[in-house]
Amino acid sequence: MMKTKLSVLDLVAVGEGYTAKQAIENSVKLAQKVESLGYERYWFAEHHNSASIASSATTILIGRIAENTEKIRVGSGGIMLPNHKPLIVAEQFGTLETMYPDRIDLGVGRAPGTDGVTAQALGRNPFAPPSEFPDQIDEVLTYLGENLGAEVHAFPGENTNVPVYILGSSLYSAELAAQLGLPYAFASHFAPNYLEQALQIYHQRFQPSQYLAEPYTIACVNGMAADTDEEAEKMVTSLYQYFLGIVKGKPSKLKPPVDSMKDIWTMDERSAVMASMRYTFIGGPEKVEKQMKAFVEMTKVDEIMITSHIYDPEARQKSYEIIMSAFNK
Repeated sequence: MMKTKLSVLDLVAVGEGYTAKQAIENSVKLAQKVESLGYERYWFAEHHNSASIASSATTILIGRIAENTEKIRVGSGGIMLPNHKPLIVAEQFGTLETMYPDRIDLGVGRAPGTDGVTAQALGRNPFAPPSEFPDQIDEVLTYLGENLGAEVHAFPGENTNVPVYILGSSLYSAELAAQLGLPYAFASHFAPNYLEQALQIYHQRFQPSQYLAEPYTIACVNGMAADTDEEAEKMVTSLYQYFLGIVKGKPSKLKPPVDSMKDIWTMDERSAVMASMRYTFIGGPEKVEKQMKAFVEMTKVDEIMITSHIYDPEARQKSYEIIMSAFNK
């Protein structure tokens, strides 16, 4: 695991009894903590129309974190590109890169990050062909590069060469990232089924580009670490309840942990939740170390990105501390 990097994905989950402002401030404190621990990057995911998630204005959060940290890379995991005009994305991330040089990442995806009605409210075309996504990526890359001879330019943005990452949870995204010669991040924290196959396709079909000479892979997983296995098993019940709300079509704010889920979900609901959480590190230091080692040996990823739906902000910080300590062993 010595060559593998550790990073953070933050959805800015809003817990019961907390406000969105408090959730954002907790993210600032977490970013400062993980920077001191040696994490590589801190990404935000774009979501809309969810009272339980405060990461809808992703670029604003990136600026807030970059302003309150010194060296950790900060970016999007990701910007849902069909929700935005490529020129605007290039201008926003070009501005961030200008303000915080060599620290900004642009991860892009094609999912709506919300429900169908909200996607249309964002101006998304429900009948757009899949081919629009690679065209949008190419447009963003052009605006962020030299863009010679063009009538339209991104200022700031041009020649900033903000690194672009392809995000996905399918084989399509793996093929596209390989074809474009861009780094690839897989969302195995909620869509684990195609992880191994997607990574294999990406490596087999990767074409070197001006952006990347060799394949580079990131896998996002859930991480819940505590001093003991028992503490971690209780802590993860907040995540179970969060996923259960999604399964039932009734998402809610992040709930406090409970002693038992027995009376909260049915066996079928439990199966659905656990299927989405196949790649979740849960336990004390020794157990988490074994889980991470096995994951790296299986996937050979260059980077593991940890996301943690932990109700107590201090417990979340401690979880990332335990994970890094276990990782360094």
